[in-house]
Amino acid sequence: MSIEALKQAAAGPEGPNAVHPPGWPQPRGYANGMKARGTFFVTGGLVGWDVEGRFPEGFVAQVRQTLENVVAVLRAGGSGPEHLVRMTWYVTDIEAYRNNLPDIGAAYRATIGKHFPAMALVQVVSLVERAAMVEIEATAVIPD
Repeated sequence: MSIEALKQAAAGPEGPNAVHPPGWPQPRGYANGMKARGTFFVTGGLVGWDVEGRFPEGFVAQVRQTLENVVAVLRAGGSGPEHLVRMTWYVTDIEAYRNNLPDIGAAYRATIGKHFPAMALVQVVSLVERAAMVEIEATAVIPD
């Protein structure tokens, strides 16, 4: 197969596609891998503050606002959550994440939809913004 044919096979015009090795269990809420073709678009690390720099109270509220901020940056760049291929989450309290999975899932689906890119989540000691409990970096590919 030619290199061009391989590139075309990487993703259809509808956007990114999840990749899962045969026989592996189906992941819940993320993809093992993503393939896409188009314009590469990345966000910086986004936190859960509003346009006035205020953080909402609570972990889930900050997750929701952070996800809304990711979508706002994607939209400003001519993209949307359906183009996401990767998200890296940094949290200051892994137990807050684990203990709130149903509410986090609901916030995710309400903001991002039922599109689940490749993801990683890492607990960190602290974030640059002292009040931030979560920071998310996102990568999208806008189809040609």
